[in-house]
Amino acid sequence: MTETRKEIIITGNERPKIGVYICHCGVNIAGVISVPDLLNYAITLPNVEIVNDYKFLCSETGQNIIKDDIEAGLINRVVVAACSPRMHEQTFRLVCKEIGLNQFLFEQANIREHSTWVHMKEPEGAYEVSKDLIRLSVAKSRELQPLQVKKVNIEPACLIIGGGIAGMNSALDLSTAGYKVYLVEKTPTIGGHMAQLDKTFPTMDCSACILTPRMVDISRSKNIELMTYSEVVDVSGYVGNFEVSIKKKPRYVNMEICTGCGLCVDPCPIVCENEFDLGLGTRKAIYIPFPQAVPGKYTIDMEKCIKCGICARKEVCEPGAINFEDKPEYVKAKVGTIIIATGWDLYNPTELDQYGYGRYPNVITGLEMERLLSSTGPLDGKPARPSDLKYPKSVAFLQCVGSRNFRQGGNKYCSRVCCMYATKQARQYKEKHPEAEVYIFYMDIRAFGKGYEEFYESTTRNYGVNYIRGRIGEVYENSNHDIIIRSEDTLLQEPIQLKVGLLVLSCGLEPRKDVNKIAALVRIQRSSDGFFMEAHPKLRPVDTLTEGIFIAGAAQGPKDIPDAVTQAKGAASSACALMAKGELELEPYFAVIR
Repeated sequence: MTETRKEIIITGNERPKIGVYICHCGVNIAGVISVPDLLNYAITLPNVEIVNDYKFLCSETGQNIIKDDIEAGLINRVVVAACSPRMHEQTFRLVCKEIGLNQFLFEQANIREHSTWVHMKEPEGAYEVSKDLIRLSVAKSRELQPLQVKKVNIEPACLIIGGGIAGMNSALDLSTAGYKVYLVEKTPTIGGHMAQLDKTFPTMDCSACILTPRMVDISRSKNIELMTYSEVVDVSGYVGNFEVSIKKKPRYVNMEICTGCGLCVDPCPIVCENEFDLGLGTRKAIYIPFPQAVPGKYTIDMEKCIKCGICARKEVCEPGAINFEDKPEYVKAKVGTIIIATGWDLYNPTELDQYGYGRYPNVITGLEMERLLSSTGPLDGKPARPSDLKYPKSVAFLQCVGSRNFRQGGNKYCSRVCCMYATKQARQYKEKHPEAEVYIFYMDIRAFGKGYEEFYESTTRNYGVNYIRGRIGEVYENSNHDIIIRSEDTLLQEPIQLKVGLLVLSCGLEPRKDVNKIAALVRIQRSSDGFFMEAHPKLRPVDTLTEGIFIAGAAQGPKDIPDAVTQAKGAASSACALMAKGELELEPYFAVIR
């Protein structure tokens, strides 16, 4: 245990005695500029009493050099010229604190990231920049005043925005740890996109069999307050003490009274597209998204409802759960941490006119194919062509639609799931129709996950799926609504023309449409790809630059289910670690007008 010495009393009125310490950082600094020359310059600055250097000031030996000078009373201010304060500011503050000097009498000049790294090939320029940075830090050090850390209590509760597989896992981990969780989902049910899947790769497990028990656990947890069909509309405060406002949209069905019997559905005269089935199936104006939905209560889509009142009749809804006068409800909550797990949207391929999506009925997306293959889908797991509802004798998949596109406005990133979900769907289709011809047009097959390469190999070897390396240049439709594909095989270096009954576009993942709204609401940044940006891609992959706010799942970037769950558990662990402290030290900085 580190011993903290008796505090050295500094009132701020004493003459500043500044020590400047320059770190070599191996060759990162000393290999570019002359440290001895920098020392000779620093000693000429006003109020600088001591200058010194060491190979690695962050090491124990380097820290002791600073401690010894403070203890001897030679200095009452410390300036370290080294790496970024984000790396070692806390290290050197602790050095001051341990020896008894107020930690806020320390200043760090970043002469690595801001000088020697960026001007590595211009050592003379780097030297001049380093001089300026040290001069500025010394000038600031002269004005530093001793400050006291402010401590505040941390609210032992967490807000999780998004009720998909990532949000649910974070919520369950936090509730198991004993923390209150507010789980907010904008749709009428939790489950996210995983609920739309039939099976999961590479194990071909039933998606609902994995997901449904977790959804039930959420509904049963005493520590989780589930708010579906709700949105966060305001966030204020700071780490440990966020105040949030949540809008519960009107369902026009009393959640306390509704039994989920479903007797109101058949009498409803309004039939509309089912969003859960991506428009491939239909639903009524009063509906439940899918049979395993949580909560298992009905919602009236008031944009479609004609208020005929049939569902409210006593013989239809005996408990009297229908309430056409329902209004939005606003809920206030105080939380210590926030986890953003808002998921992804599918790329809209109508932007790529050459593939005919939206013009030809038998050109569909991978997610639409998922619903056709699903036993809970609009065709009960018997995939057929949308044009005539006949099963296609040949199916083609096109990879990287909306991903790895380096043209203006395209998504340059790999979406990481498309290769495997196309392989899974091709395998499922061959299991249902072994005689069918299935083709996958690809740029590169990226089978990076555990068991993915074996899954890909078994699909080609055991199921006879044809993989063709090449992009599709053009598609058009014949009189029978078959799709004619013009492409090339880049391995055989020859053009290809194929007639298939169904073309499936393996569309990539994109940030949600409301990502800007959420980013502004919680004050976090987005990376160049549009997803929420982590504090550090390797060291802090679930943290954001706003303390107390974490990200999980595909909100941070495209990922498969195992990676989304892993990151969700990491975010929950980080939130737990922060809230477990009970209280938080805040930086005591304040503005002064002169």
